[in-house]
Amino acid sequence: MNDRIMQAVMGLIMYGGDAKSSAMEAIQFAKQFDFDQAEEKLKVANESLTLAHNAQTDMLIAEAQGEENTITLLIVHSQDHLMTSITFTDLAKEIIDLYKVMESK
Repeated sequence: MNDRIMQAVMGLIMYGGDAKSSAMEAIQFAKQFDFDQAEEKLKVANESLTLAHNAQTDMLIAEAQGEENTITLLIVHSQDHLMTSITFTDLAKEIIDLYKVMESK
């Protein structure tokens, strides 16, 4: 695995993890009915997801340019990390909406 791909893989893992952590913090703020902080944490999560997508795009560009890479467990893990983070962030948005409904009743 060349340095370019390794950096992209590490970006996926790092930024995906950051996104998931921020989404979890958003849920914790929503539990306290602090929706301003919850929305701020969701914003941070989405910024991290954008950075992770940029890293993924670097991997796709490299492959499209003819770079061949062996599929390693590390690459698979990085992609799994990103997809889990996307799903978790989407779910956090729904949970926050539920807390908003609870507060309004």
